[in-house]
Amino acid sequence: MAVELLETLKEAITAYTGLSPNTFFTVIAAGIAVYYIVSVLFGGSSDHHRPRSFEEDVQPLPPPVQLGEISEEELKAYDGNDPQKPLLMAIKSQIYDVSQSRMFYGPGGPYALFAGKDASRALAKMSFEEKDLNGDLTGLGAFELDALQDWEYKFMSKYVKVGTIKKPEGAPEASTVAEPTEPSAAEATESTAAEPTEPSAAAHVAEPTEDKEEKLESATTEEVKKDE
Repeated sequence: MAVELLETLKEAITAYTGLSPNTFFTVIAAGIAVYYIVSVLFGGSSDHHRPRSFEEDVQPLPPPVQLGEISEEELKAYDGNDPQKPLLMAIKSQIYDVSQSRMFYGPGGPYALFAGKDASRALAKMSFEEKDLNGDLTGLGAFELDALQDWEYKFMSKYVKVGTIKKPEGAPEASTVAEPTEPSAAEATESTAAEPTEPSAAAHVAEPTEDKEEKLESATTEEVKKDE
């Protein structure tokens, strides 16, 4: 029964296609192989194109722009909320572009509080409190300063420095005010030394002594006259 069906199939293939059964099956096998190869090539390339387009949309990182010297208020504008601006952060008044680590320092990241600020004190203390988000290093211990130094080395090796934080304008005024203190003190001593207090006192002391001597002399002469 199976042999009769096979013979009938061969006759039908030859009648409808004009090809021998062997040629017919060879053509079908070749077609399947070509379909598989084409699907793999074009399917794989489409799969490769999708991640590339996705990466291009997620990572438009322009080269770091040098900002020079800016204030702390100006630095706040680079906290990552504006996608058109780089993501910046400062350590010891040195500003670094951390845009490549947006997943850490950008909005929603674990260190987003440090972005747009000089976070030296917070990094040294590993603190996330608002009062420590500044560059004040006063009162820090040796262990905390060493931790901050490690952070600085990491930033220097990984990120590009793009500027520095401008010092407050009131800082140099203190030195100018302190300068005239020494001359004024010297002038005060010179003026006190130059005052005629001592000579006048000496004169007052010397004057009564001469009067006393004259009075003594007159008193002795009168006593002598009385005796005579």
